[in-house]
Amino acid sequence: MAVLAVFGIENDALNLAVNLLLLFLVVIYFALIYWTWADARRRIDDPMLVACATAASLFPFIGTIVYLIVRPPEFLDDVREREIEIAAAEARLAALDQHQCPHCGFDVEKAFLRCPSCLRRLKEPCSVCGKPLDPRWKICPYCEAEVGQAPAETRRPRARRTAAGSRPSASRPSRAARATAAETEEISASRGEEPRSEPPARTARERAAE
Repeated sequence: MAVLAVFGIENDALNLAVNLLLLFLVVIYFALIYWTWADARRRIDDPMLVACATAASLFPFIGTIVYLIVRPPEFLDDVREREIEIAAAEARLAALDQHQCPHCGFDVEKAFLRCPSCLRRLKEPCSVCGKPLDPRWKICPYCEAEVGQAPAETRRPRARRTAAGSRPSASRPSRAARATAAETEEISASRGEEPRSEPPARTARERAAE
């Protein structure tokens, strides 16, 4: 069987090797065109850009090399997955900051004890510090008190008053006696009489000595 001579080669073995090499290059060429089209579909969302990348790959080997340089670095599936994760993270953050009343659907904050719309109770306050508690909590994370614990009685120090301090001293005249003495002096002064000097009140110690 005669082998087609390429480049004027008359040797059958060498000519066969050259023909196999050319066949290999043709197969690689068409494979690169298909790979460029398939890869562009996974990375580019615009069909027009996919067609342009495929047309560029028709230039033997050069078009595919240029496409490898300018192609997007991510697949479309990876981009969509990242966008979904970002949206889910934003939704979780919004859920942490904003809640809805389970009874009427009104927007409430995390620290609300009652719904401002339907006036239903949302959370129970801590019996010690008054902070809102989640129904699943067994201990208050703010004051470390157990849920349902009775509030501790606030003890105020009471100063003990001595008998002398709690009762008016016997050596000091009462307010009524001083007022009566002042009125007597005014009446005497208006009549031109000299005010009578009253003997000083005896102290309790002097009365006890008597």
